[in-house]
Amino acid sequence: MITILTLAIFTVTFVVAAEYAVWRPERRLRATLDHRLAGLRTQAARPARSLLKQRQMSGVSFLHEIYSRLGVVNQLQVLIDQAALPYRAGSAISLSGFLLAAAFLAADLLDLFPFTILSAMFALACAALPVVYIWIKRQRRMRQIEEMLPEAIDLFTRAMRAGHNIHGGLQLLATETYDPLAGEFKKLIEELSLGSTVDQALHSLGDRVPLLDMRFFATGVILQRETGANIVAVMENLSTVIRERLQLRARLRAHTAQQRFSAGLLCGLPVFTGIVFYFLRYEYISQLWLTPLGAKFLVYAIFSEIIGILVIRKVGTIKL
Repeated sequence: MITILTLAIFTVTFVVAAEYAVWRPERRLRATLDHRLAGLRTQAARPARSLLKQRQMSGVSFLHEIYSRLGVVNQLQVLIDQAALPYRAGSAISLSGFLLAAAFLAADLLDLFPFTILSAMFALACAALPVVYIWIKRQRRMRQIEEMLPEAIDLFTRAMRAGHNIHGGLQLLATETYDPLAGEFKKLIEELSLGSTVDQALHSLGDRVPLLDMRFFATGVILQRETGANIVAVMENLSTVIRERLQLRARLRAHTAQQRFSAGLLCGLPVFTGIVFYFLRYEYISQLWLTPLGAKFLVYAIFSEIIGILVIRKVGTIKL
């Protein structure tokens, strides 16, 4: 039985490695073009919706039907799109499931943990790695766009003052700014070229980049088109507000550096202490996973550590 399970694990691992190392690079260029063409649709039937079609959840049709009905998978696909990763939500879910099964079987076969609950927690931690990676990439990309937005608004303002129309100003942002912000404005120009209105394209931009400043920019342009307000003054004030808010955030991070270091030290101290005891006093620390009572205390400690980290992060996070 162990031989069969080991063979199955190695077979699945080989298939996954071949997919990511050999087959996928060969299909990447063609798939990119196919996704771009498949992601665009006309507005004749549903004019209130975006011209960009939602990406397929999985390359397998029946898996796509299953995944598309799950709200969690749809939210994960939104995060993947916001992170600009060339993945599908179905592939991420499948990879998490594979990591869950492989980690649990590896822990069981190698006898890493004497209790099933510890093996299950280890497997869940491994299964969460793809989602954590997507979230980190998404947060980093949103932060980059937020830092680049004031300069882009200033460029748009100068274009408006020079006599360009709104379409010309947006085209200038698509060509003169840098990625990742330039890529979002290029998608906006593509929607305009395919027949979408400026209002719909700006609303789609706000959905793809869910930043408050980007929504303010889109709302300012839309209101100018409806009311004829002075868009130059509106954009100048918006750029000033964004810069002041970013400077205030930087000052707050500088003033709270000591508190954040103390919080990180408190969160990392149990893990550091456990590693030190593992190498210096193994007979003491091993009681946490070699005895039933110790395993219960270890599970309680892990959940308490996770809850403590979340609470400290919530208290220490200031949204501006």
